[in-house]
Amino acid sequence: MSFSSPNPVFLRIATRKSELALWQAGHVAALLRDLDPDLDVELLPLSTRGDEITDRPLAMLGGKGLFTKTLEAALFDGRADIAVHSLKDVPAELPDGMRLAAVTARGNPRDAFISPRYPNLDDLPQGARVGSASLRRQCQLKHRRPDLDVLSVRGNVGTRLAKLKRGDFDALILAAAGLERLELSREITACLEPAVSLPAIGQGTLAIECRADDAPTQAIVARLNHAPTWTRTLAERALNRRLQGSCQVPLAGYAEIDGDRLTLDGLVGAPDGSRVLRAQRKGRLEDAEQIGIDLADDLLRQGASEFLHG
Repeated sequence: MSFSSPNPVFLRIATRKSELALWQAGHVAALLRDLDPDLDVELLPLSTRGDEITDRPLAMLGGKGLFTKTLEAALFDGRADIAVHSLKDVPAELPDGMRLAAVTARGNPRDAFISPRYPNLDDLPQGARVGSASLRRQCQLKHRRPDLDVLSVRGNVGTRLAKLKRGDFDALILAAAGLERLELSREITACLEPAVSLPAIGQGTLAIECRADDAPTQAIVARLNHAPTWTRTLAERALNRRLQGSCQVPLAGYAEIDGDRLTLDGLVGAPDGSRVLRAQRKGRLEDAEQIGIDLADDLLRQGASEFLHG
């Protein structure tokens, strides 16, 4: 259903310059135009520090904010009205004056196993080289298969796939949603179920951020909000806030909805995979945030602070 505003409205979307980020911002722009044919939407592509520095792991560079701070600066100074992020890249705490205005319907949340020679993770031979930029993925890989040579790999999706095809790795682990959005599903050898690789908090979800004092923009963007995904987001991000998680810590959280009930699984581990803590909580949808807090407390009782705070 669409509505028509009495006067055209102009919205500028801050986005990273990567092919995937531009697709994501373009997708949100199209959704907005579907809501209001009079809406004039323009993309503002920006280069972030996380995009510019690809020769070091994210954990060494300061974490998730590397992908969001530049876009938030454009919101603060008025160059943009909203920013579109992969929710998994958004820190648990937003800067003062910013808020998440909406999330889109969640895409495929799973991690994708990609290999030209081996059909799945368990078929990899001892010592196989597996590339991943995520400490969360690396931790779970090493825990399940300590015999593998798990290596960090940065760069955009195309760069990583090129490294795989030239033989730098025997396999890669990437987010399935990103590959699907770039029409690269053919590259996916197998999707890893959450029991094997618990997804990142918010993985597969697009987040729309705006200024907290910009009520007109919030009202427009709120129409895009997908309520079930928002509920899952509340639970997962409450877990993250309680644990004060960051890119420096292998942390995962994944919520599912069945009727009026929500199930949240969480994981914290040692970067080398030597120890992994998991827990699960269930409850009512309206208690989503409390479920996240309770699950975090469960992990803390198991000793998660050892990994979170060194």
